[in-house]
Amino acid sequence: MSNSLSRLLAFLLLVSFLAAPSFAQEPALKPNFVVINIDDLGYADIEPFGSEINRTPNLNAMADEGMKLTCFYAAPVCSPSRAALMTGSYPKRSLTIPHVLFPANAEGLNPNEVTIAELMKEQGYATGIIGKWHLGDQPEFLPTKQGFDYYYGLPYSNDMGPAEDGVKSNYGAPLPKTKGKGQPPLPLMRNETVLQRVLAKDQTELVTNYTHEAIKFINAHQEEPFFLYLPHSAVHFPLYPGDAFRGKNEHGLYNDWVEEVDWSVGQVLKTLKDLGLDERTLVIFTSDNGGQTRFGAINKPLRAGKGTTYEGGMRVPTIVRWPGKVPAGSSSDEVVGMIDVLPTLVRLAGGKAPADRKIDGGDIGAILAGDKDAKSPHDVFYFYRGFDLEAVRSGPWKLRLKEGELYNLKEDISEAKNVAADHADVVERLQKIAAEMESDLGVKKIGPGCRPLGMAKNPEPLIGYDGTVREGFVPQK
Repeated sequence: MSNSLSRLLAFLLLVSFLAAPSFAQEPALKPNFVVINIDDLGYADIEPFGSEINRTPNLNAMADEGMKLTCFYAAPVCSPSRAALMTGSYPKRSLTIPHVLFPANAEGLNPNEVTIAELMKEQGYATGIIGKWHLGDQPEFLPTKQGFDYYYGLPYSNDMGPAEDGVKSNYGAPLPKTKGKGQPPLPLMRNETVLQRVLAKDQTELVTNYTHEAIKFINAHQEEPFFLYLPHSAVHFPLYPGDAFRGKNEHGLYNDWVEEVDWSVGQVLKTLKDLGLDERTLVIFTSDNGGQTRFGAINKPLRAGKGTTYEGGMRVPTIVRWPGKVPAGSSSDEVVGMIDVLPTLVRLAGGKAPADRKIDGGDIGAILAGDKDAKSPHDVFYFYRGFDLEAVRSGPWKLRLKEGELYNLKEDISEAKNVAADHADVVERLQKIAAEMESDLGVKKIGPGCRPLGMAKNPEPLIGYDGTVREGFVPQK
């Protein structure tokens, strides 16, 4: 080979190396992914985000070793937020429901949706979900039909069941009687098998059991790339911290459960370190929506909480850790969210987001890599509550449509000072942006950009009101 040709080849190799994304991986060294999703955790419930009453040493360490995303948006409530995570799309686009899903609903995440788990499987990943699903409990909607190889957990929230089972009251409180027909018993599942009816004692063991199952999954798949989704039932009402944590925080059961969740995170991170998987594993810690202040959550300095489109309802505490890839002790205030997880992780896995449908999320890999010039993929972010578009954000400006209130979130994260009267031009611009969404997702009604909702025929509860497990979901003898 001539010297000139050798120099040319060397130059081309150098150019290709410099042009490659900073998170690029060789096929044999594909990264693992762990997404830990807490239920109803408040913005300031953990020390890295300002808690002064909860001890979260493991999350402190995770933040010290990774990046805090201080403007990470979820959705106001559970099911929509989880749909955004699974599909990379605004909830109204992929799960067009007014609120959340309930036991034995005919509706669910359409099996035609392409989930992050399905895209990971295409790249050779083992996929598992351990915890709360909440995207439909009928057979065609379960995780094992949506790209997950393994499932252990609850199909919906831990408060959805008959009152006498303890699902409507906190630990130690008298068990009320169910009024009327109520809800069917709450099932604990493994794959497509109902293991048991969940009672009060079982609720105290959820965090421990989820954690042990997660560790088993990591151990079982340490020799291959894996995607583990760990959506805890904690810290959703009813509050059931485990025996080892209950009563340890002087502020009550909610705070005990926050600290147990921190323990769980520590166990997962320790397992990754012990197995030598640390530098090959990206871990995301987040919450599905803002905290419920009436149960003890703290969202300060944000306004309001779960169920609203104020910052306290949708901006959630998020930490990303990947040693050697995500800069230690870093922070980003760029606008990102649940919808960005799919396009980001799938690209890191070597795949691509679906091209046959609209994906609202964007690849935030450059932000996570610490690129100071990296910007949010969202020129505009839309705040939906059910079918209604309640607010829009562009840059620092957030306009609440019904109220006509304008906030500069860069200067006023608490949404305390309405500056609409001083910025009529900004109000007009954001109103126009919001109106344009009528031709896509719709502003109040279901728009043409909303994809079909999954619908099951003859829906039945997994455990009947008489305690009988639905046919086909009973363990095989």
